Amino acid sequence: MGMRSADGNPMLSVAAAAVALEAVGLCVAVAANAIDDVDGRTATQSNAVGFMVLEFVIAIGIAWIAYGISRIQPWSRTPAVIVQVFTAMIATWLIEAHSYAWGIPALLLALAGLAGLFAPASLRALNRRN
Repeated sequence: MGMRSADGNPMLSVAAAAVALEAVGLCVAVAANAIDDVDGRTATQSNAVGFMVLEFVIAIGIAWIAYGISRIQPWSRTPAVIVQVFTAMIATWLIEAHSYAWGIPALLLALAGLAGLFAPASLRALNRRN
């Protein structure tokens, strides 16, 4: 059985792109944290490196999920939905903290990801085949 691609399903492509952009955004946050750490602007420098490593590992996992969605792999649906829910929660927290530059794009990506994942054609494509 050959690998399939989400090219024929625009909403699934939207979901894959949203998840991939979330992974990229997390890498940007890691880079920003690294710069803050080097400049001595972190609140707890002893934990900063550990958090950056954890964030980077999570970004790799999210990128893998995006790849799974783009290849129409049924295993990717549940983790992708979980990532979108957590992204929306974090985005809401960022917006409430007046960090609009991070919160608004994150919320828009989460909403786009959920819309892409729950579109009827996407649900059909990601159904497990027995």
